[in-house]
Amino acid sequence: MELKTVKIEKPAEVNFILGQSHFIKTVEDLHEAAIAGAQGIRFGVAFCEASGDCLIRFSGNDEEMIDLARSNAAAIGAGHSFIIFMKNAFPINILNAIKQVPEVCRIICATANPTEVIVAESKQGRGILGVIDGSKPRGVEDDEGKQWRHDILRKFGYKL
Repeated sequence: MELKTVKIEKPAEVNFILGQSHFIKTVEDLHEAAIAGAQGIRFGVAFCEASGDCLIRFSGNDEEMIDLARSNAAAIGAGHSFIIFMKNAFPINILNAIKQVPEVCRIICATANPTEVIVAESKQGRGILGVIDGSKPRGVEDDEGKQWRHDILRKFGYKL
């Protein structure tokens, strides 16, 4: 078995969700969940089929996001994995809807940070072991940092 890291290639401001599922129906269900979860979302989803034709299945409503989903899914190449790229929305807007899709097994990552996917490859195929999401901590929050966090959550409308 060989361990590899696959860098997610995307513009800095674009968010994505990486997960694992178990059925070809995933692409259509994730498409519906994204549309229902966030009004005005622009997205692309790709799913790596793990049996049969073993194709990368895809959908979405934005060609740029669809292209990102297809190319990153191909780079990861792990069976039954999916990736959703989005703009005009954040993962928090659709994450619960995605988690409720019956064939979704787990969410591995939801971020806009620079990300590397840790992949194991054997003779049979590839699997996702985890991710490196962003950078390691540089310190501990102080009172100014707490105030910034408090203010930004209210500015974005996540807290009253």
